[in-house]
Amino acid sequence: MTFKSNLKAALFSLLALGAVSGTANAQADAPLLSKVPPGTVLTIGDPETQKALELSGLDKELTFKVNWANISGGPQTSEAFRAKALDVGAVAEIPSIFANWNNLPVRNIAYSEHRNPIANPIYRFGIAPGVNVKSLADFRGKRIAFSPGQAQGTLVLRALRAAGLQKSDVTLIELPSTSDVYPKALASRQVDIAPLGGVNIRRYINQYGPEGASLLEHGLRDDPAHLYAPQWVLDDPAKAAALAEYVGLWARAIEWVNQNPEIWIKEYYVGQQGLSREDGEYLVHLEGEQIVPADWTEVKKRHQETINLLAQELGYEPYSVEQIFDNRFEKLAAAALAKSQ
Repeated sequence: MTFKSNLKAALFSLLALGAVSGTANAQADAPLLSKVPPGTVLTIGDPETQKALELSGLDKELTFKVNWANISGGPQTSEAFRAKALDVGAVAEIPSIFANWNNLPVRNIAYSEHRNPIANPIYRFGIAPGVNVKSLADFRGKRIAFSPGQAQGTLVLRALRAAGLQKSDVTLIELPSTSDVYPKALASRQVDIAPLGGVNIRRYINQYGPEGASLLEHGLRDDPAHLYAPQWVLDDPAKAAALAEYVGLWARAIEWVNQNPEIWIKEYYVGQQGLSREDGEYLVHLEGEQIVPADWTEVKKRHQETINLLAQELGYEPYSVEQIFDNRFEKLAAAALAKSQ
């Protein structure tokens, strides 16, 4: 790690100490209101759930006003939180961890995962044309695309640990994991290995497979997904009650997508995202079935392991997972599913 990177990590660690100590006892103990007070408004950044609610008709059950924001991903969501322009967002495992390290107190309020996370991983490792990589152990000596603060970067660190490798055994190339940056970096041999997700997996191998590009299954769990909200939103009784209602509808929307793949492909992937039907079918197969656990015990255990891994590898101060989960919401998603059946 360079002096600049070390300095950045040190500054972030100082921020983290302030953020963690300031939010350690911030979680509200007050019970959630049983009804959403009139006039409550939430701004929500969760485009997939928005579409699923509209297609299923579940949006008609909302008892509060929603301002939908076309925002997704950790960086955009955290930026919107800081600007007080968003009340809740949908992301993977990592953004809430880094938010608290960067003086942005947030908490996870809902969690989903793949029923079979090993058979249906979110990411595959793309291997550049001409590079011989058949296992995680072959990462030694390779240049790997790395995006600290995002799920793809954490997967790289997990893969290295699983292979018994250190960061010093490879060269991590910091690149944003947006759009088609990683496929292009692989094709141009800027990197040897990069974690690919979504349609980029299919498109990369279709386009560059004839030139010798390949994919590697990592065999690791990479499926956590969350709803998370800033502490100041959760401290507002009216907004917290609205979030509780939304968590229930979010879970039911997930189940609706599970049960209606053909409609989802046609209306969301093709109609809204502009993908081909083949891409839509690929993504449905890639995701498999999404489930909502009724208990967060194992979820928190895995989350704590992630916090500890990132703290050790990137120079941050570790903290307790309890600081980024609002336990008032733990049972709500599964309870809403049970009630609707």
